[in-house]
Amino acid sequence: MSLPGTPQDNRETEQNATVVDEPIAEAVDADAADDYAAQPAAAKQAAGADVDGLSVELEDVKTELAELKDEYLRARAEAENVRRRSEQEVAKARKYAVENFALELLAVKDSLDLAADVELGERDDPVVANMHEGLALTRRQFDTVFEKFGIAVIDPTQGDKMNPDLHQAMSLQESGDVPPNHILQVIQKGFTLNDRLLRPAMVIVARAPAGGAR
Repeated sequence: MSLPGTPQDNRETEQNATVVDEPIAEAVDADAADDYAAQPAAAKQAAGADVDGLSVELEDVKTELAELKDEYLRARAEAENVRRRSEQEVAKARKYAVENFALELLAVKDSLDLAADVELGERDDPVVANMHEGLALTRRQFDTVFEKFGIAVIDPTQGDKMNPDLHQAMSLQESGDVPPNHILQVIQKGFTLNDRLLRPAMVIVARAPAGGAR
């Protein structure tokens, strides 16, 4: 028999305590193991949910970016079309800005041409010579100005084929010398402005004589 407090008694107490603590420790270890095993599954489930959510958000962002890109490209194309149309309108306005003014000048040019072809008197007369020289100079100045601004004369000759884009038929006359639908006589010259018809040439067009004989 050992007395309390003796070394033997202490060893027995420690042994009894160890026997009592072992089931408790085993239970704690089992719970910890269960918690450890459960934690990865929950973490995986949570991570999977996060990934799914991020995938959905990523697809939404991609869709939104695609829509924004499409809107940007459309806006850019529209802006380019507006710029191109504006440039074309400006170029067109510059190109044909003199159209109305040129039309008014054509009447003056016609008068000068008619005046230059009129015989005013003897060419040896200094007054008449100076007048013709002045008319010729004025006509050359007109021609220079017309050329500068892209105004070109339409001056068909007899026998040229009638071109409805450049000529206006004032009448039809039978002719045995000029083929049908060809110019028989030029009444008034025409003009173009930068290759655009400003005034057609006024012409008389030939037609076949009655009975089909030429």
